[in-house]
Amino acid sequence: MDDQTRIEIEAAAFRALREHLMEKRTDVQNIDLMNMAGFCRNCLSRWYQEAANARGIDMTKDEAREIYYGMPYDDWKAQFQTEADADKQAAFKKAFAENVGEPK
Repeated sequence: MDDQTRIEIEAAAFRALREHLMEKRTDVQNIDLMNMAGFCRNCLSRWYQEAANARGIDMTKDEAREIYYGMPYDDWKAQFQTEADADKQAAFKKAFAENVGEPK
């Protein structure tokens, strides 16, 4: 497989993951993704931002989230995010530290 085809296939897989999480499984909470998989939608948007920045494209965290979520992040949270209980929050703190780093 040539590099261009690989890149196109990887991009298609990314778009399918985004569509799945953003359109088909809005019920799956970011905290549950982080607790079980070590990443969430915010990680995906951060990786998008980092890839853009690495290529000299200025992009803020908020801009990347809006591109990824298809709307401002606060709108997404208001529409789809639910409250997490204390156990989920504790698990999230541990998973975040292990997979992302200490919160800034």
